[in-house]
Amino acid sequence: MTKPTLPILYSFRRCPYAIRSRMTIVYSGITVELRDILLKDKPEDMIAISPKATVPVLKKSDGTILDESFDIMLWALNQNDPNCWLPDNERQRKTIFDLVAENDGPFKSNLDQYKYFVRHPESPREIYRSQGEEFLRKLEGLLSQHEFLASDMITFADTAIFPFIRQFANSDKDWFDQSPYQKLKKWLYGQMNTSAFKYVMKKREIWTEGTHGLPFPEDYGR
Repeated sequence: MTKPTLPILYSFRRCPYAIRSRMTIVYSGITVELRDILLKDKPEDMIAISPKATVPVLKKSDGTILDESFDIMLWALNQNDPNCWLPDNERQRKTIFDLVAENDGPFKSNLDQYKYFVRHPESPREIYRSQGEEFLRKLEGLLSQHEFLASDMITFADTAIFPFIRQFANSDKDWFDQSPYQKLKKWLYGQMNTSAFKYVMKKREIWTEGTHGLPFPEDYGR
């Protein structure tokens, strides 16, 4: 009997979009063929199936292509969501999705300007940081109400957002560690200290075109 073809995931280890996709795949217990790439040397195989040439890209077993991390996360959770990262309640889902949309839209734009401020000489770096802080303050307020962003349990929102807050923090770690966002810092470092995050951030062999990728997760939690 022919063994089913694994879904193929093109990924880059440090990309926050790719991180949240890998985190959700590990959580859902799905196995994919992981093809870790270098952004400075994007493989033709990936560009052929997703001309926008950004990671992550998932090629499902039936050939369908998903090239947005949000869709990859939903795909994984629709197969298995043991701890209810996506609640059945439509109002709760809307709250989660609205928060992720704010992260992926205005905050990501502020983050890019802050992180790559040399490319954006229109304003001082501190202005970009101040603009990004609007979202930090919002998250701090949410974390004052419950342990995680949307409830006292981790949800889709936490996994979708924390890789971007990590990037913001790492842009000037001394400033972030001295910032007044105590609950946000506790939440972020809590996410970064999980076994799942450490696992998905392991350095793995860079994929070579014409070869098979690595099974992922290899043996996590099994």
